[in-house]
Amino acid sequence: MNPKAVLLFALVAVSASLCRASSCTSPEVKSSFFSTSDATIVSQIAFVTEFSLKCSNAGAEKLPLFAEVGGKLAPVVRVGDGKYQVSWNEEIKKASSGKYTIRLFDEESFAAVRKAQRAGEDIQSVKALTNVVVSFPGAYKGPWINSEILASGVVGFVAYVAFSTRSKLLA
Repeated sequence: MNPKAVLLFALVAVSASLCRASSCTSPEVKSSFFSTSDATIVSQIAFVTEFSLKCSNAGAEKLPLFAEVGGKLAPVVRVGDGKYQVSWNEEIKKASSGKYTIRLFDEESFAAVRKAQRAGEDIQSVKALTNVVVSFPGAYKGPWINSEILASGVVGFVAYVAFSTRSKLLA
């Protein structure tokens, strides 16, 4: 065998082993949550979760992460050292108050999620790296009666009282 080929093979093998991502073990997550609080003029509610991830094995915090929220996959963006952000939108009618579970996946478990999707299987059966649970209090959707309708009703009532009082005085 050619010595250059052996050297190239060894170099590729060492590079592959260094680049090979290991999974995060014993993940610790601390999160904060933000959402749209006023839904009177928007068509969708925006959700943003920022979290920090610490792993017991060093360097694993820099691995790419993927998320699943309510059966939909959402992007995970690294915004700092060990800090990540997940965001998604829901239609106002579908966004209910309560708890939302964000399932986080590393590359290996995300590949299993994609495989399950292609096979038509339930992705909930794939074990997540960890879960982040956030509580959504709901969004203000406006008053029960719009001010225009209320003003029209008051004007109609005042006109009725005025005309009925006038007719009684003229009779």
